Amino acid sequence: MRIRLTSVFVDDQAKALHFYTEVLGFVKKHDVPVGEKDRWLTVVSPEEPGGTELLLEPLGHPAARTYRDALVEDGIPLAQFTVDDVRAEYERLRGLGVRFTQEPLEAGPVTTAVLDDTCGNLIQIATQPE
Repeated sequence: MRIRLTSVFVDDQAKALHFYTEVLGFVKKHDVPVGEKDRWLTVVSPEEPGGTELLLEPLGHPAARTYRDALVEDGIPLAQFTVDDVRAEYERLRGLGVRFTQEPLEAGPVTTAVLDDTCGNLIQIATQPE
């Protein structure tokens, strides 16, 4: 069993695609129209183009909005991405105007930071030991 796909609910797919590709550095994998305005829109890491896809899922269902908004209100990230150096990535992203809700924080062997993805979610970045 493997994880092939996971998702984040986004307010605006075009805005999310810009943020996740132009700012975070992912690459678009699939972009297929679904219905009149939605898309099956996924991104992947350029380091693992055949790896796990992140679906930028339209926030259509009321329960999804309630869930996502409750997480943000409590300061809980919806997803976590691994980076080689949290402090360096924090500085790079801040330089691009990304807003962080948690600056780099060391917790034993793990360093984390939490950012606002501009599409309604908090995302944690982490450096973890091998």
